[in-house]
Amino acid sequence: MQYIIEPPARLNATITLPASKSISNRALIIHALAGSGPMPENLSDCDDTEVMVRALRSLPDVIDIKAAGTAMRFLTAYLAVTPGERTITGTERMLHRPIGVLVDALRYLGAEIEYAGEEGYPPLRITGRRLDGGPLVMAGNVSSQYISALLMVGPALRGGLELRLTGEIISRPYIDMTLWLMNAFGAEAEWNDLDTITVKPKPYSARPWLIENDWSAASYWYEMMALSRTHGDALALKGLADGSMQGDASARYIFSLLGVKTTFDTTEQGRPTTVRLKHTPHRLPRLEYDFVNSPDMAQTFVACCAALGIRFRFTGLQTLKIKETDRIEALKTEMRKLGYVLHDMEGRELLWTGEQCQADDAPAIDTYNDHRMAMSFAPLAFVHPGLRINDPGVVTKSYPRFWDDLRLAGFTVREA
Repeated sequence: MQYIIEPPARLNATITLPASKSISNRALIIHALAGSGPMPENLSDCDDTEVMVRALRSLPDVIDIKAAGTAMRFLTAYLAVTPGERTITGTERMLHRPIGVLVDALRYLGAEIEYAGEEGYPPLRITGRRLDGGPLVMAGNVSSQYISALLMVGPALRGGLELRLTGEIISRPYIDMTLWLMNAFGAEAEWNDLDTITVKPKPYSARPWLIENDWSAASYWYEMMALSRTHGDALALKGLADGSMQGDASARYIFSLLGVKTTFDTTEQGRPTTVRLKHTPHRLPRLEYDFVNSPDMAQTFVACCAALGIRFRFTGLQTLKIKETDRIEALKTEMRKLGYVLHDMEGRELLWTGEQCQADDAPAIDTYNDHRMAMSFAPLAFVHPGLRINDPGVVTKSYPRFWDDLRLAGFTVREA
């Protein structure tokens, strides 16, 4: 399937964003470890959360998490501390996404995990039991989902967990989000040094919990506002919180450099409210930013800055190569279709110096089974009317209503 996207003449809409996938999936694991109590409210309805709900509800002998990387990491740790023998698998792409760092860490803590296929990759055969826990050392520059997976099962370990992270620690806000949620459910988990986190063997306590909406999803609407460039355009995004623990809440600050102003209907810390976006007359001619703490927004800013003619150098992108696709190569390939020549440095940086090439006559963006490729490129219809998006259904991984919301905002979205 292919969609053709035409932008609205004016951008003026109120959008109810999807619930945060990151918070939902953490809350589900913690709820399962708590053993009882009400399900978290306002759970994400995306693919990644739905596979978690199904798996945790019945814990079948074979768990297929499809393309959900978060579910693969979190459930691997959860199954390692949950009695029973189960196999966890996923899509072909998932079977080529490395998981050896997490498996090695869990094995060190006493877990019984076997590779059912290639060493270092899913599928995994896991025999769960209560583990002793204790001190553990691992590199800090691995996916924060490995770290979060270990932290969340820490309260279920006999001796708790003392996790020391070596070297550069990436995606720290996601680790902090995990600790915040753990403590909200009664755990005792905290940084007790710059590189060490201690989790005490104190069980979780069940409690009601309302999931905040998703700042990652908000970033695409910020991109649209930056690109629309029509005086008087306004967007209202419902369900976001000032002082949010989501790492991608930094979108509000970065987009302020690109001329998008953010205001909150209420400033009560942590309380979901409505965010309102408007243009400001100023933006930077060049942007340098380290995305080590928010790598999921890199595609949004690569697409947006190039379309605005803003040269950039983005660092901290080392995890992009092991996401749903190799996002570094995907961005270079698809941006070239639109006439922008990007360069990468050792898979850790992306640069655009203003270099351009001949754009395709009718550019069609491939999405590589990656939801963020579809959603970060769709706003470029403001600059490239009639932009085509291949396999647009990939957005169900995190934002199932994305195309419906675009239509609500006045975009024409039609099937080719």
